[in-house]
Amino acid sequence: MKEALEEAGADLLFLQEMQGEHHLHALEVEDWPAISQFEFIAEGVWPFYIYGKNAVYKTGHHGNAILSRFPFVNWENINVSPFPWASRSMLHGVIRMPDTDEEVHIVCIHFGLTSRERRAQLDRLSERIDQYVPHHAPLIVAGDFNDWLSQAERHFERHLGLKEVFHVTHGDYARTFPCWMPLLPMDRIYFRGLTPVGCERLAGAPWRRLSDHAPLAASFSL
Repeated sequence: MKEALEEAGADLLFLQEMQGEHHLHALEVEDWPAISQFEFIAEGVWPFYIYGKNAVYKTGHHGNAILSRFPFVNWENINVSPFPWASRSMLHGVIRMPDTDEEVHIVCIHFGLTSRERRAQLDRLSERIDQYVPHHAPLIVAGDFNDWLSQAERHFERHLGLKEVFHVTHGDYARTFPCWMPLLPMDRIYFRGLTPVGCERLAGAPWRRLSDHAPLAASFSL
């Protein structure tokens, strides 16, 4: 996974279900690293990273992570879980671009499986953006929306002025799940205040061996 992500060459990685800690893996897997999964992936390539726990259990925890080549000005993890057994959160960071004072807001999300849960989480995300992201500021919201019914973009475009980059560049949403035969458009990259250059679904080898979701890679200019 680390090698594939390094080869993709992204400045920012929006990652879900990253292992923050797992006591049993160290006992079961030879040469298991002493650092977390997201720190292991970031090492030597992405010097800046943030992590927000989504799920905590006896053997450890996992959650969202953002890896960046640019420094973070600030960040916060916001709990959007309606149920204790389905831990979800939004990881909101602000990065500062090099050689400029321009700041870019970035949000990594992993939304719920039920439509009722997702509607409440979309409302929370909208409130967060309204309160903390200036309308002129560049903004990227990316992750696993579990939104196979395509409800999020209507909400985002009407309320927040966000557009989805694959839909803008290809005319439709990217089908990303399951990775070995993508049928459902679960994963999205929304934006405003940036110019989309392109977006592709990273399917085939080696990606289908690394996750049950096909990742999306997008390029923007400021």
